Amino acid sequence: MNYRLFFISVFCCFAVFSSSASAETLYGAMSKAYKDNPDLLAARAELRATDENVAIARAGQRPTIAGEASVTAKDTNGVDTSSAEIGLSITQSIFDGFRTKNSILAAQSRVLSGRQVLLSNEMDILISAVQAYLDVLLNQQITSIRSQNLDFLREQLKAAQIRLRVGEGTRTDVAQAEASLAAAKAQLFAAEAALKASSAIYKQVVGVKPRGLRVPQIPKKVLPNSLNRALGIGLQKHPVLLRANLVIDAAEYDVKVQESSVLPGVRITGSLSQNDSDVTTARIGATLSIPIFTGGANAARIRQSKETLGEQRIRLDSARRQIEQIIIDAWVNFQSSKASITANDAQVKAARLALSGVLEERKVGQRTTLDVLNAQAGVLNARESLSRARANYVVAAYNVLYSTGLLTAGDLGLKVKLYAPEVHYEAVEDKWFGLRTVTE
Repeated sequence: MNYRLFFISVFCCFAVFSSSASAETLYGAMSKAYKDNPDLLAARAELRATDENVAIARAGQRPTIAGEASVTAKDTNGVDTSSAEIGLSITQSIFDGFRTKNSILAAQSRVLSGRQVLLSNEMDILISAVQAYLDVLLNQQITSIRSQNLDFLREQLKAAQIRLRVGEGTRTDVAQAEASLAAAKAQLFAAEAALKASSAIYKQVVGVKPRGLRVPQIPKKVLPNSLNRALGIGLQKHPVLLRANLVIDAAEYDVKVQESSVLPGVRITGSLSQNDSDVTTARIGATLSIPIFTGGANAARIRQSKETLGEQRIRLDSARRQIEQIIIDAWVNFQSSKASITANDAQVKAARLALSGVLEERKVGQRTTLDVLNAQAGVLNARESLSRARANYVVAAYNVLYSTGLLTAGDLGLKVKLYAPEVHYEAVEDKWFGLRTVTE
């Protein structure tokens, strides 16, 4: 038995297994970003803070209770007298012109609006993860291509030096090869720098360093199959449009809140007190308030809220046009990037064929070293262009999902526990007591 071959085969199998175990897929990177990205975590905390506005609004229909204590000291003709009193007061609004009711509805609309903002933030993070993933992958490929180019140019320099020694070449050939080699070293250095920069962005978005990235496929199962389909989905589903509609709802309730300022209000008040002489006093009463004139402030606030409502309706039209344009741009870019791959692939094949021909022709003296270097530069540029086209194609596919509102963890089927904002909302929206947050 050949033990050397046995150990080599075992080592190779182990290396392959280790590489696949540590490899990171695009969906895996997006899952990490979804779970741990600090910007997305902050957006979730912001929404939880927005949830509390409903509880704040509900306080308007609940009683307020306060305890009171007072001590009074008097000096009358040299005689010191003092008194003390403790008490309890309660106030309950009976009717406030529907202010509280509409304030609650406005707060609820803003919670739903905030959920759409959170969804937009989620899509922003996921498209950033896609871009970061493909940037690292592209820069790794370009670094590899330029490293291979460097090896090729070193061989050309050696060949030019050998031909010079045997009298078949010139010093110009050597100088041209040296110049190309120096330029290739600078290109490789730039590629390595770009790779480090993109890796840093990847870690910022995803939370870990890139490791074992794989060339991803486009998400065919989720992608719309036509521009019309994409437009139909986007104009119904995109969180920007859903948020704009909910902001309009909140603005409509805000108008009603301001209109309550010209309606009468009724509240009941009661108090119970006892002084240091054990005299107990109980009071209860009802107050009806009717606004007559407030200097024009209430009327101005009503007009202001109506103008704000009109503004939000106009902004919805603007957002709809913007989303439509974004979807069309994303779809056109996706289609053109697909065609670009075919064109660049043909260019690579042609450039390699040309280089092979130039190398053969140089052997018989019909081509110079400069011709070979130029042909190799053509191969280098073509290979890099093909790598960029392939990366752009994948990014463009995910941009279609982003533009239509489909780039979410749920739509993609990421293997993560989906964040459920309604859980926190249901825990706090009718909460009467407690200082600790649900997340503490």
